[in-house]
Amino acid sequence: MSRTQRRVIAEMLRSTQRDSEALPIERMRERFAAMMSTFPVPAEVRRTPTALAGRRAILVEPMGEALPGTILYFHGGSFVLGSPETAMALTADLVTRTRTRAISLDYRLAPEHPFPAAIDDCVAAYEELLDGVSAAGPIAFAGDSAGGGLTVTATLRARDACLPLPRAIVAFSPGLDHTRSGRTMRTKAEADPFLTAEGMAHTGAMYLAGHDPAQPLLAPAVHADLTGFPPMLLQVGTNEVLLDDSVRLAARARDAEVDVILDVTADVPHVFQAFAGSLEEADAALDRAALFLRQQLASP
Repeated sequence: MSRTQRRVIAEMLRSTQRDSEALPIERMRERFAAMMSTFPVPAEVRRTPTALAGRRAILVEPMGEALPGTILYFHGGSFVLGSPETAMALTADLVTRTRTRAISLDYRLAPEHPFPAAIDDCVAAYEELLDGVSAAGPIAFAGDSAGGGLTVTATLRARDACLPLPRAIVAFSPGLDHTRSGRTMRTKAEADPFLTAEGMAHTGAMYLAGHDPAQPLLAPAVHADLTGFPPMLLQVGTNEVLLDDSVRLAARARDAEVDVILDVTADVPHVFQAFAGSLEEADAALDRAALFLRQQLASP
């Protein structure tokens, strides 16, 4: 990896993050959307507005014939920011590499709609896809950051509701512990150029709305029983305060006899996969994620 690439990206993230937790929520959303709009979207996809379970969504399809299956994508943004548009570059990169269509969901955000609204929306969207399973084909969940956490919590909710489970889960730098008890919350505080404990406490309080975080749907890395889960791929960088969220969830998956791949890339930041085209490790990680998804969606 180019040290220049790393240095430029880290400085860009630090400059974006500075003082953001002090801004009003609408300004935070505008600032996040502006940053994410700078990531180029591959031209080899079609984007079509759609809806799932009453929520706005975007269907992203590869040019030409698509392989069977659907990736239900959950965007990041600390449960208070973001939209299908802010995650479009990452969603489209997955689509072009897998040759599989994706639907990116505009789930409800806090503080207007705190926990568990986002999980409710993700599960409702999944149920609608299941109702049209002949069109959707095999379904996988994928997401980044807060959306990566939703791939896990939506699966927990689906399992407990006795729904058929997704074929696979792919989570990029997932947030999996609202208790913020991971060791790397402290040990990676200086290395992480984007997330801070203070910023996450600010947005986390909006999402929690007074709920105790010490429960499976808010801290699956600490409290969830993953028995029966589908195969999982967790991708994370070593320059992340959330590194231990993935490490601890992978251990819980192992203990539950779940197939799990913990894919850790050195010296890269939160959701580094978004930097495809300008960071070699991002392209390599997306290639691995696409291979995993193709294998799982093609399995009987």
